[in-house]
Amino acid sequence: MDKRDLSLATPYLQFDRTQWAALRDSVPLTLKEAEIMQLKGINEDLSLEEVAQIYLPLSRLLNFYISSNLRRQAVLEQFLGTNNQKIPYVIGIAGSVAVGKSTTARVLQALLSRWPEHRSVELITTDGFLYPNKMLQERGIMKKKGFPQSYDIHQLVKFVSEVKSGTKNVSAPVYSHLIYDVIPDGNKVINQPDILILEGLNVLQSGMDYPHDPHRVFVSDFVDFSIYVDAPEDLLLSWYINRFLKFRQGAFSDPDSYFHHYSQLPEEEAVQIATQLWNEINGLNLKENILPTRERASLIMTKSANHAVENVRLRK
Repeated sequence: MDKRDLSLATPYLQFDRTQWAALRDSVPLTLKEAEIMQLKGINEDLSLEEVAQIYLPLSRLLNFYISSNLRRQAVLEQFLGTNNQKIPYVIGIAGSVAVGKSTTARVLQALLSRWPEHRSVELITTDGFLYPNKMLQERGIMKKKGFPQSYDIHQLVKFVSEVKSGTKNVSAPVYSHLIYDVIPDGNKVINQPDILILEGLNVLQSGMDYPHDPHRVFVSDFVDFSIYVDAPEDLLLSWYINRFLKFRQGAFSDPDSYFHHYSQLPEEEAVQIATQLWNEINGLNLKENILPTRERASLIMTKSANHAVENVRLRK
């Protein structure tokens, strides 16, 4: 099979930045620069241009999908003779540590909530479904944090299933990056949103990723549209190191920080430790458990330098 045949066989439509930006189709930008500054991550460049060219077309596409889903629900209700059961539309956002998943999630939450339909949008990260540090230590897997075996996958699936079924007041545990642990009794309550954005390393994983804990239903079974935020590993490593250095100057200096002992390190030593953490934990997890899920996504956005998205692949 030659290259032309391979390109025809792909399940994705591919857009470069200019082609994707044209799909904005005059949708107005409802975010101001000050708001965008609050939405971006500690180590990311996020400009008005990036929001306008990348995220506005994406929010327009999602709005079409959500409206279509609502029409499908209305048909089902008409067939069943039921009345207006509220079923949230679930958007999953996956990708590596340091790629900018959280920023993508926050920007989409802000944009989707400002469409004329005024839909309610909730955001949950799967970090809250990690086992507490005490349990990870007891099992000897603290260095596997973020790997499939470090998650209470049954609790996560139960949460998404309840939200997707229209259940009221569903609780999700909350994770603190300051203490590097799940907050005891720190639950966030989700009450029938129109849209739920679920962001995390594992939202595209399936049973093959959890051979140690077999289960028949997966988070991805409840996701209506999934996004994989992608970037070359050399950039991911660079972003991870830069983020570590910024944390060292900021959050790590808090005496309550789990990583407070890193705050006084010389920069050269901090870079060495960050690189080691990447190679032994985050980079390994990327190769073994995260990157293999990329082709399951509805849409793949690939970043280049400065966190700028250079191309988008959309499943046909």
